[in-house]
Amino acid sequence: MARAVRNTARTDMSIVDELALRGVATVHEAQGRTGLLDVNLRPIYRPVRIAGNALTCEVEPGDNWSIHVAAELAEPGDILVVSPTAPCSDGYFGELLATSFHARGVRGLIIDAGVRDVAELTAMGFPVWSRTISARGTVKEVPRDVQVPILCGGMSVRPGDVIVADDDGVVVVKREDAASVLVAATEREAGEVAKRGRLASGELSLDLFEMRAHLAARGLRYVDGPEA
Repeated sequence: MARAVRNTARTDMSIVDELALRGVATVHEAQGRTGLLDVNLRPIYRPVRIAGNALTCEVEPGDNWSIHVAAELAEPGDILVVSPTAPCSDGYFGELLATSFHARGVRGLIIDAGVRDVAELTAMGFPVWSRTISARGTVKEVPRDVQVPILCGGMSVRPGDVIVADDDGVVVVKREDAASVLVAATEREAGEVAKRGRLASGELSLDLFEMRAHLAARGLRYVDGPEA
């Protein structure tokens, strides 16, 4: 029997919005290079950057019924995260569903399957990261679970975990870790600002990151070439 779980906990939106500003690469590095979803989940248009609370949804192959149920459970600031119970490239989501979710305050979609109506989704500014694009539609026969832990893009995603998505991909941050990851990401970003200034002044990354001794230990030797 399928479940649709109401009143699930969510991460505070002030933390979510700050993580969005840090971006996927910085958040990924800040939490120990973990949490990245499959690199084949790509944005349908660029540039784009969002973050939100995961609204999770399982679907049967070729069946999008549970997505319609998920709309009822959506809250402002959510990102819909959809995963089929078996691999499927059908177009589960298009303009009409995007219109409905946008009206509910949902910020975007992460789907380990296909979408369609790409031109319309782009024009309305509804961000989507998908595995593929397909005009093939779906049926509504078998409901699956909504707002339960799922596996999407090879990563566990729970309701209320933070999803950060941009041109580089998608990363998930556990709800209970979000505040500490934000601190680490902010510190990392501040460090990068200082390093960027030094690199812009002409300093070599070999010296900035103190690589020379390690390179020598790994066998790198500088030799003079023959005279011209």
